[in-house]
Amino acid sequence: MNKKVIFEDWGLVDYQEAWDRQETLFAEVVKQKSANRSDSAAQSTQNYLVFTEHPHVYTLGKSGKPENLLLDEHGLNRKQASFYKINRGGDITYHGPGQIVGYPILDLDNFFTDIHRYLRTLEEAVIRTLADYGIAAGRYPGYTGVWLDADNARARKICAMGVRASRWVTMHGFAFNVNTDLTYFGNIVPCGIDDKDVTSMQRELGTPQNIDAVKQRLKTHIADLFGMELLDKPPAA
Repeated sequence: MNKKVIFEDWGLVDYQEAWDRQETLFAEVVKQKSANRSDSAAQSTQNYLVFTEHPHVYTLGKSGKPENLLLDEHGLNRKQASFYKINRGGDITYHGPGQIVGYPILDLDNFFTDIHRYLRTLEEAVIRTLADYGIAAGRYPGYTGVWLDADNARARKICAMGVRASRWVTMHGFAFNVNTDLTYFGNIVPCGIDDKDVTSMQRELGTPQNIDAVKQRLKTHIADLFGMELLDKPPAA
């Protein structure tokens, strides 16, 4: 079991470019797994943890309803936002600057083969990160992601999740609102839930946060919870 994970921070990257880069890494890991089944000298599959931010974009998962996007093409242009139908689970969500988007591309055979546990572990990493900043967060029964005040009428989501897995290799992941422009969520029915609010660390704490510091805490919690050995890859020149 290879618990070494290459960490990459792609910075602000166009959604389509990031999706293509994800697909390339994902395909490489799946290809290696397939080769290992017939190779007596099997090589360990590689794992990646990618953090990135995207320009304004809405993405719709396989089970999502197109009508949950409340903008037409003109409206998207006016908001300088793009729209993609993608191959993850979940409904519609928004990505934009000030939001940590995490793409773990992991061979779960190196960790544990349980998608439910995988999602709960990612949620726990975000919950612990928020706790570092004095924000009490948790889960909302029946929904994925991380919530504040999930036990009362003030319930609001701070981190959305949607993943894809094939042969226990994961892609896509989570979107964690740090300094996100929350007005963009007013143009969708977030995750198909029309009666719950969306929030960010900036909104909860009253001031913008150092997103690099948040990333550092988050990746440390992810590594600890999964038992990863993180290998930082320097940013591309």
